[in-house]
Amino acid sequence: MSDWTATTVGALTHNHDSQRRPVKSSDRAAGIYPYYGASGIIDNVDGFTHDGEYLLIAEDGENLRSRSTPIGFMTRGRVWVNNHAHVVSGNDQGDTRFLNYLIAVTDVTGYITGSAQPKLSKMSLESIRVRVPDLPTQQAVAEVLGALDDKIAANQRLVATSDQLSALRFEALVASGSEVRPLSSLAQFVNGMAFTKGATGSGRVVLRIAELNSGIGNSTVYNDIDVDDRHLARPGDLLFAWSGSLTVHRWFRPEAIVNQHIFKVLPMTAPLWVVNGALRRKLADFKGIAADKATTMGHIQRHHLDQEVLVPTSLNISANDNAMTALWNRALQAERESLHLAHVRDTLLPLLMSGRLLVKDAEHVAAQVI
Repeated sequence: MSDWTATTVGALTHNHDSQRRPVKSSDRAAGIYPYYGASGIIDNVDGFTHDGEYLLIAEDGENLRSRSTPIGFMTRGRVWVNNHAHVVSGNDQGDTRFLNYLIAVTDVTGYITGSAQPKLSKMSLESIRVRVPDLPTQQAVAEVLGALDDKIAANQRLVATSDQLSALRFEALVASGSEVRPLSSLAQFVNGMAFTKGATGSGRVVLRIAELNSGIGNSTVYNDIDVDDRHLARPGDLLFAWSGSLTVHRWFRPEAIVNQHIFKVLPMTAPLWVVNGALRRKLADFKGIAADKATTMGHIQRHHLDQEVLVPTSLNISANDNAMTALWNRALQAERESLHLAHVRDTLLPLLMSGRLLVKDAEHVAAQVI
């Protein structure tokens, strides 16, 4: 790292904050362009403030301190940015994508002001001290890490396409011929385990609704509890949060213990894709039940699972089982691959950003997984 230069973020960037324009939600016209705030996309609007490749960096918010999600993110093309995110691009001394990775590993705590509302002002952002290699090396580092991120993004598109095709085909099958069945006759809905604060257990992660919805799965770890297989979420399992947000997920992360606000869904008389399709069709009704403050407390009750749902006929299920299962497995495989790619990227990131790992060695590692 001896040939890396000490400098500041301001010396490496052009600032484009002057083009930002906040628009309150009631005044936004729906459109195709992403509307960005401090934590990423918050809407899609008709119009844009910036057109090109930019690095957005949060200007305010608790996430500046907690770093529970990235404080920097890349945009390409036309986007609308409000006044809660700085907009910068690399100059002749800095590569924009490299700077995104550099911000990810840079401690900005000493540059934040405000207690109730943490803030990273333009002056503070530009004064952040960093060490960087020459521009060609920056570009090479960004290319290695970017290749991993590009593959992850491609996998995300594949997952979205596979799930969309699955949903469309399920609806087409129901339209061509359906049967009425109680949802509870299709699968077992196994409630997760309740834990007391401070309990110790198996060393597995405890999966709560927050982790399920975010996909992070990094809740409290327990060290000594025997857990029944029925309470363990494994890759490919279908999970249903019956409280709070009422969401359905295909779990793809490492084995985790399901807590009491989540059902692990075990197919009985129909394949997994049928249960998934029927449950998702029923979600709007369940959310209506949960929102009815006169009868519930923000959740459904087990007897609601006995409500009837439409499913394809047995003949259609049999004829389409292989294709629908393949779509499910294709999405699961892509999600699992992305998890591994992200682990490799996050391992290489601090090593490359500190100069402890040569680009050519990182390229070899990345080539093995892409």
